[in-house]
Amino acid sequence: MIKQAPVKGRNAVKVSFVLPQDAIPGKASVVGDFNGWDPFAHPLRPRANGTRSAAVTLPPGRRFAFRYLAEGGSWHDDETAEAFEPNGAGGHNAVIHI
Repeated sequence: MIKQAPVKGRNAVKVSFVLPQDAIPGKASVVGDFNGWDPFAHPLRPRANGTRSAAVTLPPGRRFAFRYLAEGGSWHDDETAEAFEPNGAGGHNAVIHI
């Protein structure tokens, strides 16, 4: 699930990437255009409500491609993304518009 909320006092949007704890086995992170596809930039952290999430502050009026990367190198999709597009590597990326 992807949640968006404006950041008070700034021209920015807080985007939370949220997955059920058991959606991806082991450690995982959200990677995308917004962090240079760096698997260490935004790890999904466990929450008390049984989910894992990572929050990213992004500029409004843009689109971003992303995916989830699990330890061991397996890629996962977010079914709640607005759209999907080919990624040039034989797969696809999720897309959100901020």
